[in-house]
Amino acid sequence: MKINDSLNSTQGLSNTNSPATVRTDKAGDSAKVTTPPSHNVQISPLSVQLQALQNTQASGAVFEAKKVEEIKLAIAEGRFHVDAEKVADGLLETVKDLLNARRQPT
Repeated sequence: MKINDSLNSTQGLSNTNSPATVRTDKAGDSAKVTTPPSHNVQISPLSVQLQALQNTQASGAVFEAKKVEEIKLAIAEGRFHVDAEKVADGLLETVKDLLNARRQPT
């Protein structure tokens, strides 16, 4: 007596994990391929602006273009003067902030 293992037989069965499904009529003469419905996602313009703002802040690229142009012009004309004391104070403040951040437990 021979037992037919129908669970291992995949003839005529479609893969439910695949993106397309093949269906046949009762006679099995013709096949119809159907695809699952697709979904469209649209991001609002406000969301796009917020993402762009977040990306520029994360990369540290936030600056005022007008001020940069003024500084470039002042350098080109020889009017830009560096205040060494102000730069040194800024560096010291940055170092203090970094040291304090290391001391605080995370």
